Amino acid sequence: MSEIETPQDGAGLEPRPYTLKTRRGPVDTLLYESLGAKAGALLAGGVGGGFDTPALGLYPRLGEELLRHHLSTLRVRYRHSTDLAEAVQDVLAGVDFLVEHGLERVALVGHSFGGAVMIDAGAQSPWVTTVVGLSPQSYGTEAVSELHPRSLLLVHGRSDAVLPPSCSLSIYERARGRKELELIPGAGHVLDEAAERVFTRVRDWLLRELRT
Repeated sequence: MSEIETPQDGAGLEPRPYTLKTRRGPVDTLLYESLGAKAGALLAGGVGGGFDTPALGLYPRLGEELLRHHLSTLRVRYRHSTDLAEAVQDVLAGVDFLVEHGLERVALVGHSFGGAVMIDAGAQSPWVTTVVGLSPQSYGTEAVSELHPRSLLLVHGRSDAVLPPSCSLSIYERARGRKELELIPGAGHVLDEAAERVFTRVRDWLLRELRT
């Protein structure tokens, strides 16, 4: 169980900052809350830390868009952005927080290092219904075979010079159950070149998976 500090007031589609108090230390988050929502998403970045986001502001856009569909979103800032095991614990604390606030279905979305974090966390949580990996690393994704019956979407740029698309191919081949892989020509690691395509793909996936 996690506790929260009193949030600062938010307005409209702006997220509210929450600090989750966990036994491992405080985890900073941003919450786009739809009151009464039964489903939502948790988003996190890679080793850069902070509230980083791929694809030209993908995460803020998703947070605002999902609100319009009465879905909540939590963005997580890792305590240690290069420690996979600790990052997984941060994400699981975030999932628990969302469940404590009424959610029954949670989607996990992670970029780069965060893709591996979400796969590992998703395999451990009964509340997770789907995982999205954006330009994910393959290291640390051994648990992908345990994701089933959760669904999996992988999106990777064919021109990724940081983590080649073979990383997503490896994950895809080891995954069981319902899974999809999209390789985008001309897109690099951060997917800025295909920002609109990535936004539409991930948004549509989340709306479909969270409403079922």
